Amino acid sequence: MRQSWLSTELSGPTAVVDFLYHPQAMFWADHHLTTFITKNARKDFEERKTNFEQRKTRDCLFFDGSARSCAGMLWEHLHARIADAARYGEMAGWAEKIDSANYSSVSEAISGDAPALRISRSLMLHNGLDYSRFLLKELRVGDLSRVAQLEPVRTRFDEVRRRIAAGLKSVEGQVTLRDAAVAVFDVPASEDEIISRYVPYHFFPEARYSIGIVRSADGVKVTAMRNPWVDFESVPLGKILEEFGGGGHQRVGALVLPLEQAGQVERVVNRLISEMRMRAPMEGVTA
Repeated sequence: MRQSWLSTELSGPTAVVDFLYHPQAMFWADHHLTTFITKNARKDFEERKTNFEQRKTRDCLFFDGSARSCAGMLWEHLHARIADAARYGEMAGWAEKIDSANYSSVSEAISGDAPALRISRSLMLHNGLDYSRFLLKELRVGDLSRVAQLEPVRTRFDEVRRRIAAGLKSVEGQVTLRDAAVAVFDVPASEDEIISRYVPYHFFPEARYSIGIVRSADGVKVTAMRNPWVDFESVPLGKILEEFGGGGHQRVGALVLPLEQAGQVERVVNRLISEMRMRAPMEGVTA
């Protein structure tokens, strides 16, 4: 939506969270380094933020490019104002863990079944707004363990788990290690499969980066990721993919190419690997 986002009219009081900055959003929060589409958008935010901090407006604006997640950022700023904040602490903690890929292992990332992960993965199916509203309603009165045991969540989680297993098998014969440090796979999309972005590290745990390419009838999705279990400074993946119309964080970026631009995939991959070589020399990779 980068092409049309700033010209999109937001009707009525609107909240935009974990997404591109919009001048008409009364409540806006994000932590993506690629959130400001233009310099004027950044300038507009700075002016509105000053008014917000000086209590000259009712608008609420939060941005921190170093924050690991919007959940954690908002929790830090707002939890003191929430009467029953204690019951939401666990939810905010898990939301931060999931969004920042702070999993203890590849296994937890792909197949973990903690209550929060069951709920999160149940959303991987195309459920529509009704299911999201159902979760919001239940999470306002129940904790993660209770909500994870509800029949609609269990049914969806079981189906997602089956599709993730199928996706793992699909990638197994396609993932390769390029330049001794970048795990790359290129597979067709299937409604019966879910391709976890952590799958490359299941096969190549020593890889520093991964690049996943999933092709569908509508276009091609490219995801680039720094290995979250290897400690080193990542190249700015989100910024690199922003050049092609995508975006993201320092350590994770994504791009969706329409079908007519599918021929650019190799160019995108080569650009990513070139930046990885230049900005962060990798063992076994020649410049």
